[in-house]
Amino acid sequence: MSDGSSKAAIHLSRKQEEERARSDYARLRKAEQEKTVRLRALRLAKEAADRRTEDEAAAAKVAAKKPASKHRKAVAARLPID
Repeated sequence: MSDGSSKAAIHLSRKQEEERARSDYARLRKAEQEKTVRLRALRLAKEAADRRTEDEAAAAKVAAKKPASKHRKAVAARLPID
């Protein structure tokens, strides 16, 4: 009968090992998913900030290139110089 109990002990040990491996895998998978979500949020925030910076730079570039209108030139010409 010791042979039967030995096989049962081996079977139980294997079951416990499999369960431990499954829980380790699930824990690692969950950690990987959480990391992916965190990194995606950081990437999207950075991309949004970069777009805002590019838009501001483009607006400043357009404003710098825009010549003064005739009206602004006429008003500037009429102002007394101190």
